[in-house]
Amino acid sequence: MGLINYNIEKYSPKQLVIIPLVLLAISLVLLALNFAATGMPVTPGIDFSGGTAVTIFSTDSKEQIQSTFADYPLVDVSEGVNEGKFLKFGSMDDTKYNDLSTLIYQKYPDASINQIGETFGKTLQSQAVLAILFSFIGMAVVVFISFRTLVPSAAVVLSAFADMAMTAAAMNFIGIPLSLGTVAALLMLIGYSVDSDILLTNRVLKRQGKLNDKLTGAFHTGIIMTTTTFTAIGAMFLVSWFGSVQIVAEISAVLLIGLVFDVMNTWLTNVGILKWYVLKGGGK
Repeated sequence: MGLINYNIEKYSPKQLVIIPLVLLAISLVLLALNFAATGMPVTPGIDFSGGTAVTIFSTDSKEQIQSTFADYPLVDVSEGVNEGKFLKFGSMDDTKYNDLSTLIYQKYPDASINQIGETFGKTLQSQAVLAILFSFIGMAVVVFISFRTLVPSAAVVLSAFADMAMTAAAMNFIGIPLSLGTVAALLMLIGYSVDSDILLTNRVLKRQGKLNDKLTGAFHTGIIMTTTTFTAIGAMFLVSWFGSVQIVAEISAVLLIGLVFDVMNTWLTNVGILKWYVLKGGGK
């Protein structure tokens, strides 16, 4: 408990929130630029843009595979266990797809092919956006009902929004596409974010004592919770990374990134707003 010294008494609310707000602004700009380029804030994967996923088992190198499919829109080649290779192709017309399927089965008889049509991908895309939107709105409604005061509730919602926006921008920067799996990770991130923010807000508004003492107590409890979660997800990431389970690696990577941003947004952004609110006479 004494390993981390959390004392923000000497910092003003403005000093606490300035860095997170600058990062949020940069993240929103990056998301807007990506939206202009791809039609979505986060670059869509095959699940949403449409395409063909192929699994083969071969000793061929990545360069040999790229040469074999040079006439087709090969997007990515990744390696799995037992000489498995995962190939991703972009959208193509039926004639091109049939030619590709013939070539794959001729060269790799044990291959498996999964195609997602562009129209179906667009449908999944709109459903995923609605899922995130409704989840966020539902979270905001519950938070406002729970606290029934504007500023603390808005601080929780702002922190959760910042977590998602910064994580999404980091996904674009690192190259993690938006898929059904990473959408699920973003939805889970809403829960992780709100959990720590509600803990903080409850401690500050509903307990007696000095503000700094309440913040310090909330921090030590919250950081233990976050560290436990971070350790579990980190282990999942390492196992999936070395085992070449790509979708699990992407989910755990998104959660790890989100948790890092959540620590910043909870214990700087939310604390800064709550400190300003209490010093202005809000709360007990």
